[in-house]
Amino acid sequence: MSLEIKVPAVGESITEVTLAQWLKQDGEYVEMDENIAELESDKATFELPAEKAGILRIIAQEGDTLEIGAVVCTIEDGDAPATEKKADAPAAAAAPAEKKEEPSENPDSYAAGTASPAAAKILREKGIDPSTIKGTGKDGRITKEDAEKAQAKPAAPKAAEKAAPAAPASAPVVNTAFSRNERREKLSSLRKTIAKRLVAVKNETAMLTTFNEVNMQPIMDLRAKYKDIFKEKHGVGLGFMSFFTKAVTTALKEWPAVNARIEDNEIVYSDFADISIAVSAPKGLVVPVIRNAESLSLFQIEKEIVNLATKARENKLTIEEMTGGTFTITNGGIFGSMMSTPIINAPQSAILGMHNIIQRPVAENGQVVIRPMMYLALSYDHRIIDGRESVSFLVRVKQLLEDPARLLLEV
Repeated sequence: MSLEIKVPAVGESITEVTLAQWLKQDGEYVEMDENIAELESDKATFELPAEKAGILRIIAQEGDTLEIGAVVCTIEDGDAPATEKKADAPAAAAAPAEKKEEPSENPDSYAAGTASPAAAKILREKGIDPSTIKGTGKDGRITKEDAEKAQAKPAAPKAAEKAAPAAPASAPVVNTAFSRNERREKLSSLRKTIAKRLVAVKNETAMLTTFNEVNMQPIMDLRAKYKDIFKEKHGVGLGFMSFFTKAVTTALKEWPAVNARIEDNEIVYSDFADISIAVSAPKGLVVPVIRNAESLSLFQIEKEIVNLATKARENKLTIEEMTGGTFTITNGGIFGSMMSTPIINAPQSAILGMHNIIQRPVAENGQVVIRPMMYLALSYDHRIIDGRESVSFLVRVKQLLEDPARLLLEV
């Protein structure tokens, strides 16, 4: 008797997912609750577990778009392979000692060329024969990591070519090894949704951007003085993002329109600050949310940032952790961005863009001094936020960052 494995419901607003990759092969024995595939929605990637033990029969293929409730595969009744059963048998059941063979140490004794579906796809794209790869997985199986590390071996020269005399020094050398390869990849659900939302924001909002700059020296001095004590006491580093988050939540209390959103013909004001933090993940940019950031201390914010960033890198963020933010902070400076106009994260009404820190000459008290400066950019929806509010909000953030004692004293 076989059991159908279907796409589970993963969120109210999600109607379809993409089958990212199979973690098991067709006909392979799987244990109950063992992860057999990765599914990708427009918001997150999650794993599909086996609902019973048995033999996997694949129906959907990698890259297929599936509706919620669609059949992905079936699991038929079946036992684990005999080799696994023998491994569990007592030593007394083994063959007589004089006939028993020691395992071969020859690498060629592994099942070379047996690749997981994900690994096989990568090798096909690289034009590499799986039989030339020694897998590091179970029984010599080629894993996805093996495929990513594999390099195509140059073809051996023919005997005639080896014996051919070298060309005269004066002969021109013509390089004909031009690469003009192209490859196509289907847009993932996540990328399609990002594209759709970004175009919608540009078309449906009156987006403007205002700029300012902040002297980062006070925060850098504070971090240098207390970072070791902070790390020892709280078990987490003291980064810039916690200062920015704290400054933003303070400014949002004073300028609530920046924390609001438009729903139908109404403006919705939130008396809390759920701050979305843009994080680069393997499958693209994700924006997990720090809930009630206005009530958290610096170390609590840092711990939550580390927790969410780790989950993002491991593709373990849940739908709930990426929805419902009221304001977004994005840091293009970690990639070297000098200045940009970040796009609003709908349905929010504003986003703060951080940039790289550059030592620049500035005027202080009539003197030219060198200071670590950062440009800030606030993109906002002019339908709900006026110029006075946007500029005043950004000036307040600048004021708090250049005098971080205000963050602790709340003045």
